[in-house]
Amino acid sequence: MTSEFDHLIEQQHEALDRFAKGEHEPLAALWSRSDDVTLGNPFGPFVRGFEAVNQTMERAAALYRDGRAVGFDRLAEHVGEDVAYLVEIERFEAKMGGRADVSPVSLRCTSIFRREDGDWKLVHRHADPITVARGAESVIQEEV
Repeated sequence: MTSEFDHLIEQQHEALDRFAKGEHEPLAALWSRSDDVTLGNPFGPFVRGFEAVNQTMERAAALYRDGRAVGFDRLAEHVGEDVAYLVEIERFEAKMGGRADVSPVSLRCTSIFRREDGDWKLVHRHADPITVARGAESVIQEEV
C-alpha cells in the first residue's frame, strides 16, 4: 500500500510542478469530485465542493508563471486502509503576480486522501506560507 501511496505523492508533486507554471488541471485531476472536499490556499479563505475548489485552484495557478517545484520536505504521513494524509513543506520558485523576477515560495501543506472506487483521491488540502516561527502578534487582526 505504501508504494501505491508513494506513486500518488509522486503524481501530486509532478502536478504541483505544473501548478508553478500556471497550470491547475494536473492537480485538479487528483481531486475527488465530491461536495465534501475542501481547500485552503494562501490566497483566500477555505472553499468546499469540487466546483469551488477547482475555481480557486484555477485563480491561484494564474498567479504563478515560469515556475518549478524545487523540493518537498516530507514531515509526516500516515496511510490507512481508506484514508491517508501527508504533511510537507513544498518549495517552489516562480514569477508571482506581476513580478518579472523569479521568487522563492515555501508553503507548509497538509493533504488528506481517501479511497474512492479503489483509487486514492485528494479530499482536503491546506497550504500557507508559515514555515518559520512567528510571534503572537502575527495572528492579531486589527479592526478596519
